[in-house]
Amino acid sequence: MKFLLCVVMGFLSVDALAAAETVTAVRGVWLTNVDSKVLNSKKNIEEAVSLCSATGINAIFVVTWNKGMTTYPSTIMKRLTGVEIDTQFTGRDPLKELIEAAHVKNIKVIAWFEFGFAGSYQEDGGPLIRRKPEWASRDISGNLVAKSGFEWMNGFNPDVQNFIVSLIMEVVQRYSVDGIQGDDRLPAMPSESGYDSYTVGRYKAEHGGAAPPEDGKDTAWVQWRANIMNDFMKRLYRTVKEYNKNVLVTMAPSIYPWSKEEYLQDWPAWINGGYVDLVIPQVYRYELDHYRIEQELILRQQIDKDKQRRYYPGILLKVGSYYPSQKFLAAMIADNRRHGIHGEVFFFYEGLKRYPEFFKTVYKQRAEFPSLIQ
Repeated sequence: MKFLLCVVMGFLSVDALAAAETVTAVRGVWLTNVDSKVLNSKKNIEEAVSLCSATGINAIFVVTWNKGMTTYPSTIMKRLTGVEIDTQFTGRDPLKELIEAAHVKNIKVIAWFEFGFAGSYQEDGGPLIRRKPEWASRDISGNLVAKSGFEWMNGFNPDVQNFIVSLIMEVVQRYSVDGIQGDDRLPAMPSESGYDSYTVGRYKAEHGGAAPPEDGKDTAWVQWRANIMNDFMKRLYRTVKEYNKNVLVTMAPSIYPWSKEEYLQDWPAWINGGYVDLVIPQVYRYELDHYRIEQELILRQQIDKDKQRRYYPGILLKVGSYYPSQKFLAAMIADNRRHGIHGEVFFFYEGLKRYPEFFKTVYKQRAEFPSLIQ
């Protein structure tokens, strides 16, 4: 399929985009268990991996933790909740099946801990908080923190942090994953959080007995809590690397500075500080000008020049009934190439099925996954 699109550098065809590709880049998709049946059977997994391979995808970021459950049999979750795996997968191990199928095709598999510190979605805390009420995050009124439907554990609490680290390390130690990933919920906490007894006590101890500000957006209060998330990020990175330095630690945060203001994610500190191997900000925009603006900010202000090879933008490929047009997709990819970025990661896999010929053309020259070990 051929068509022309207008980009900043002039008119560029899809074939020209393909010809301009280099051989080293991350070209990935997220694979989830929501609005997708891929993980429902081994056959579906094998078919999805075959399509990824045929369309030039070299990395799959697969959901491993969401809705208070795992997509692999977890000893930790069985002990805590009595449910070792998402019940729709009982008797199977979709993570193992995906790794086996993907590695045959030389596709990397990154275990994506989607819900992070959010234990549930519209479940009044879900199974974890029902069993561990002391793990609940609290707002200024003492209520369980719920934001955009997600209900949060207290990511400032060492016991909650230990739980998430143990879950991640369970996967790293048991499976031949190529990496792990957090997103806009790991490490992250809503700015409305931090008013539980543990976090308030810690704040008072460090501030001469003064209580935290009532305004969750207070700049210093935001930074103090963001620093706790930064420290967790450092710890997670160190823990994974001490076990296996070749396992990538990747993150897909929200756009900065919104990420920090709303979810205490100071992610430029992570990449510039050297404690994340790959960062994939969710540059989910519906207009080309907005996409270009965000990309310019990321490259000019947020990521140091020597770290920019560790950056690939996340692009929205499907959400609900929305799919970007092929022209818009091509324009965003062209903008990436204009900045010397030779790959991207798409949310999510189901959108790939809508445009297979487009991707086969744009990714005509298969890219090798880059070496990102620090």
